Amino acid sequence: MHLNWIGVTAALATFFGIWFGHVAVRKIEFVAPNVWLPALISWAGGIGLEAASFAVDSRAVSASLGILGVTLLWDGLEFWRQEKRVKEGHAPANPHNPRHARILAQYPAATTFDWLDRVPIGRRLSPEELEAIREAAP
Repeated sequence: MHLNWIGVTAALATFFGIWFGHVAVRKIEFVAPNVWLPALISWAGGIGLEAASFAVDSRAVSASLGILGVTLLWDGLEFWRQEKRVKEGHAPANPHNPRHARILAQYPAATTFDWLDRVPIGRRLSPEELEAIREAAP
């Protein structure tokens, strides 16, 4: 019996690519003085992985490289979307980052508060509850 590993490798590549990309975009955007360089590196890596996916003979490896390549291409766009989330106050700004310091000065909704660093309660919060969470943060 011959086992087909394409589905397993594709699923693992998808899971780890999205997980790593989400974490990396948040952390890199938080410290990067501009978003152009990380985006260009991400796009170059994505194009490289896509080219490599055409060059390998193994279908499982090719599928995994293709998925990771597209994920990196998408992550290149996510740097600007993350910056927009910082401007809207949906992601924390880093006051030690000069780019974020400008965002904090120009956009009233921008904040250093990390909304993901809390215990979720499983329902939509009222504006009063949101303000209480923000005020209770260290």
